[in-house]
Amino acid sequence: MSAMETLLAHQRTTSALAQVMGRLGWDQETMMPPGAAEQRGEEMEALETVLHARRTDPRMGEWLETAEPSNEVEAAHLREIRRGYDRAVKVPAKLAAELARVTSVSQGIWAKARANEDVAAFLPTLKRVVELRREEAAAIAAGGDAYDALLQDYEPGSSAAEIAELFGRMRPRLVDLRDRLAGVEMPAPLAGRFPKDAQLALSAEVAATFGYDFDIGRIDLAVHPFSSGSGADVRITTRVDEGEPLGCLYSTVHEVGHATYEQNIAEALRLSVLGQGVSMGVHESQSRIYENQLARSAPFARYLHGRMEAHFGALSAGKDDFARVINRVETGYIRTEADEVHYNLHVMLRFDLERQLFGGALEVDDLEEAWNARFASDFGMAVDKPSHGVLQDVHWSVGLFGYFPTYALGNVYAGCLHEALRRDVPDLDARLEAGDPSPALDWLRENLQRHGGLRTPRETISHATGGEISEAPLLDYLDAKYGALFGV
Repeated sequence: MSAMETLLAHQRTTSALAQVMGRLGWDQETMMPPGAAEQRGEEMEALETVLHARRTDPRMGEWLETAEPSNEVEAAHLREIRRGYDRAVKVPAKLAAELARVTSVSQGIWAKARANEDVAAFLPTLKRVVELRREEAAAIAAGGDAYDALLQDYEPGSSAAEIAELFGRMRPRLVDLRDRLAGVEMPAPLAGRFPKDAQLALSAEVAATFGYDFDIGRIDLAVHPFSSGSGADVRITTRVDEGEPLGCLYSTVHEVGHATYEQNIAEALRLSVLGQGVSMGVHESQSRIYENQLARSAPFARYLHGRMEAHFGALSAGKDDFARVINRVETGYIRTEADEVHYNLHVMLRFDLERQLFGGALEVDDLEEAWNARFASDFGMAVDKPSHGVLQDVHWSVGLFGYFPTYALGNVYAGCLHEALRRDVPDLDARLEAGDPSPALDWLRENLQRHGGLRTPRETISHATGGEISEAPLLDYLDAKYGALFGV
């Protein structure tokens, strides 16, 4: 075989093994017995040892030097394999394995500490996770910015300085919209009891409406909803509160956005470096546009009201007011339950704390105090318990530092995509009111999803929209949406 063929074959096996490791992670969060945590940590360590050896195989350097791409797809393969190889060889094998073990075990410790509202029980483990990630970041950065090195895992080509500048431009308009909405009397939330089985049945129905293929997917329950896998095995999770059905429903739609991105990538790219979402920012653009611009739109709300009454009986809110109910604006503690006005402010808080942690201005022992002070400053509320504060998200327990800003980047990307989608599909509102988002889903599949990692993140969005990336479409959309709903 040629160097190119050999390289691609090697990478395909590596990708298949990575999918196996991902499946173990899915099992850990959904089905694994709690007593298996320590052993699962060793299993993850063993798999990471094998994966790291493959990713740093000296022959890869030789193949990369001699491989000659014959088309655009092979050139993209080379670009992404080289990027992964250059990163992997900077990380010692022992460190990579230890990170896999510690973050596997840490997740269970976080979940128990969160349930018990016990920050102190989690801090020793979090210190170890941060210590290891700092060591990894220093190895990758080689004298450069440590946080920038971590960002490359989630949004290649981005930098903390660029993101901070973007957030600086977004914050004034977000705060202004929030302040204008603060004087509006919001509709009451849905009242009543919404049985678990009915919520899961509705969630499965809406997941199918939004294109989730159950032949290669499934829905399970987890503490923190997530999507896992790619290609022919893409699984999602949700969570249920019988007093509040919208959390389950919109968590499901959000994860369906992630999952259909993976399911819709061209079959020829499966089990390759291009056969997955190109970045977490682009991934979040899919989950957020499904959840917000489509599933929380006023036209779809009128359709959804009927489907909810079919599953739960008469609702406390009428059809004509339902869009206001599902888009009600309220200052709250939880990022995943935040309205679109507040959501990015939650992300900005986490981004700034992460930069301080990896820039030397903040230590783990001081993280809860820093979180609570920043939350009070940004949201005007005191954090009432750790599960509403520093313990609410799973990300830090599993070492995902650098991930949080991609949520806001995803919103920005979604704003650009939504603007282009509206331009190209002028009858979208009528289709959404009929419960048919397929024109939007088809547009996203053809213009973005099927291409996987063929282009860089920014090129992926620009190619889909035909324009430059800007925060303006998102902010204009928010002003227009909430102005129409609440008269501000």
